Amino acid sequence: MKLSFDSILPDDIKNYDGHLILTTKREAPIDCEKPMLYEDIFEHHPTVIRGLMIRKLSLGSDEDLIIGVDPGQRIGFSIFYFGREIENSFNSSVEDLVSHIIKVLGGLRAKRKIVKIGNGNMNIATEIVTMLNLRFCSSFELEIVDERKTSLKIKNFNQRGKRDMLSAKYISQREGNRHFVLPLSLTG
Repeated sequence: MKLSFDSILPDDIKNYDGHLILTTKREAPIDCEKPMLYEDIFEHHPTVIRGLMIRKLSLGSDEDLIIGVDPGQRIGFSIFYFGREIENSFNSSVEDLVSHIIKVLGGLRAKRKIVKIGNGNMNIATEIVTMLNLRFCSSFELEIVDERKTSLKIKNFNQRGKRDMLSAKYISQREGNRHFVLPLSLTG
């Protein structure tokens, strides 16, 4: 995750001047006021771990989880949690993308979970929405966003998917037609 850290002994946790403690439940002091996360978070995807750290440190203003998707041959992807970008990447498989979105939606708590998808390739956008609706067992908000003028001209065309990731970031910040998606387990 490319984070700097200090390695300390369990007895030094109470006096440690860092912002966040990662320890085992067995070694954690009972009366420590510092924010702590435990070793079980490593069962999650690194994006979810980043989100859990941001939530624990209360770094951000709103408790929304916003996922921006730029559908196309390479699917750009950007995730904002507590107002901070915790991931930007691209994917070439709708199946892998939907599985990843489900891990993030299921792994992070938020007042509102919003998936914003650009309208540039509606066939892929519809496929993503359908798969999410079939596989994710909780409600979320869905917005289809006008993605005009989200693709910037980048030198060397689309070097390592940079343009797709930037487009997804811009899509996540735009407003679109909002729909509440209830899981099929509730609606039948």
